[in-house]
Amino acid sequence: MLVQRRIKAGIEALELLYEFLSILLTSFVLNLIPFFSPSNLLVASNAALLTKADPFAIGFVVAFGSASAKFIHYMISFFVGGHLREKQKERFDATAPKVKRWAFLALFVAAATPIPDEPVVIPLGLLKYSPLKFYLAFFTGKLSITMVGAFLGRAGQEFLAPLMNEEILMAISIILTILVTILLLKIDVEKIAHKVLKRKAKPS
Repeated sequence: MLVQRRIKAGIEALELLYEFLSILLTSFVLNLIPFFSPSNLLVASNAALLTKADPFAIGFVVAFGSASAKFIHYMISFFVGGHLREKQKERFDATAPKVKRWAFLALFVAAATPIPDEPVVIPLGLLKYSPLKFYLAFFTGKLSITMVGAFLGRAGQEFLAPLMNEEILMAISIILTILVTILLLKIDVEKIAHKVLKRKAKPS
C-alpha cells in the first residue's frame, strides 16, 4: 500500500512538472515571436483552466517565460545599438538620459497592459538601458497581469476572448516600433528641446 502511494505521488509530481514545463515553453515561444504581443493574461488563464497547478505558480511561470523571451529581443537590439553610425550614436547618447528617467515605468506599463511591447523594448535596447532594470521592470509588470489571468482562469475566461485581437495588436506593434525607432534615429531631440526652451526664455 505504501509503495503504491509513493508511486502515485511520484506520477503526480512528474505530471505537475510536465505541466509547468509546458506552460513555461508556451509562454516563452509565444513571446519570442517578434511583434506578436500575445495576451499573457489569456496564456495564464488558459493554463489555469487546463491544469491543476497552483494559480500563483502559473502566474510566476508565465511571467518568467514572457520576460525571458522579451529579454532576448532587448539584448539583440542592445548589441545592434553598438553598430550604429557615429552620428546616430551621438543622438542616442543625447536622448538616453531623458528617456531612461521614465524607462522603468514605461516598461512596467507595457508589460502589464495589452499595449505592444516592442515599441518600448527595442528603443531601450538601442539606448543601452540597464539589462537588470529592464528584466526587473518587465517581469514585475508581467507578473501583475499573469497573476490576475491565472485566478480568472479558475473562474472561466469566455468573456475575455473578444477583448483581445492578436492581429490588431501585431499591426500596432510593428507600426509603433518603426515610428519610435525612426524618431530616435532621425530626430535630434536635444536640439528640439533646446529650441523650445530658448523660445520660452524670450521675453514676451
